[in-house]
Amino acid sequence: MARAGPGSELSASYITSQILNVTNPNASVMLDRMLRLLASYKILTCSDKTLDDGTTERVYGLELVCKFLVKDEDGVSMAPLLLMNQDKVLLESWFHLKDAVVTGGIPFNLAYGMNAFEYPATDARFNTVFNKGMSDHTTIFMKKILETYKGFEGINSIVDVGGGVGVSLDMILTKYPSMKGINFDLPHVIRDAPTYETAVEHVGGDMFVSVPKGTDAVFMKWILHDWSDEFCTKVLKNIHEALPEHGKLILVECIIPPTCEPTIEALGVYHVDNMMMAYNPGGKERTEKEFDALAKATGFSGVKLICSAFNTWIMECHKN
Repeated sequence: MARAGPGSELSASYITSQILNVTNPNASVMLDRMLRLLASYKILTCSDKTLDDGTTERVYGLELVCKFLVKDEDGVSMAPLLLMNQDKVLLESWFHLKDAVVTGGIPFNLAYGMNAFEYPATDARFNTVFNKGMSDHTTIFMKKILETYKGFEGINSIVDVGGGVGVSLDMILTKYPSMKGINFDLPHVIRDAPTYETAVEHVGGDMFVSVPKGTDAVFMKWILHDWSDEFCTKVLKNIHEALPEHGKLILVECIIPPTCEPTIEALGVYHVDNMMMAYNPGGKERTEKEFDALAKATGFSGVKLICSAFNTWIMECHKN
């Protein structure tokens, strides 16, 4: 539909004709039923078109929400993240939620016998799905963060802890070309990281053992919410040790309200919080006070909320 151009409306039969290797004679009927459901949720538009023989057929177009599912000017969209979260690997976790509540444990671990960060190294297909899901929506969020947050100014070197395949760091260094940066993540993640034109240096390792030293600042985006307070304390202590005096830790995380709120913003954070509970080792969203307590317990002066981007907060922690 997007390739057909703005405002285009297509029938299920036409869409089916454009798909290779369709052998099912009922394919267009089945697809029409699926598209009709999406239209009822206002994901697609739907109208009736009169054909030359006087009969009518339903035609469908893109609703406004589809701008998040269609590649933007940077060639990315939120679609890979949705595909990741609906992948059969992650969905299996939810079938173990009851057992985790009743007898303890992490749903993902109960399903696979390992945690969600160990699993991709054993499944090349899902590793690709995971990396694509993270890199596409990272590009969208980082573009907004770089428009809003000015705290990278004056930094000569930085390490992105848990930086995935380096998308965030490459965008930071593109805007601040005099800066040098280390993209630090697990070896199986770094293995798939591309080479960038910017000064991104990929380093594989374990943040719970140590963090690369020698940089002015550390950047961490959506990492702490993956882990329990115990694990967060370990990595924050390693970061504190790696930073120079007066060094800066830049955190990007959602902040959960201290009381239950029936708002769209809170709803989004509550959803992510439950996903962290299902997938990750003690993962959870935290309140501002909880982040502040973690920072102070590991030697930092506390956390300071600087600005927000798409319901995600950019915070700073300074080494005393």
